[in-house]
Amino acid sequence: MILEIVSPESKLFQGEVTSVTLPGVAGSFQILNHHAPIVATLKDGDIKIAATSFKLDKEVAGKFTKINEQTYTIAIDSGTIEMKDNKVIVLVD
Repeated sequence: MILEIVSPESKLFQGEVTSVTLPGVAGSFQILNHHAPIVATLKDGDIKIAATSFKLDKEVAGKFTKINEQTYTIAIDSGTIEMKDNKVIVLVD
């Protein structure tokens, strides 16, 4: 599936991922390939991204924490997520 993470300042990430775990206001949840359509609000916490390979732009690479070769996290204050047609768009503050 495709994941896009966008902040008011810039696009933080765009790429093919295997899963994304998000800090929802009602609790943490994970989205996998071909997940049902969903819209949800996010609270402060970490977004955990799993992919077979990562390509981070130099301008935003400092915002991400590397867990291992296939997993990165990024801290957010709040946001909104939409999953539709195997594409996840995350708007973050």
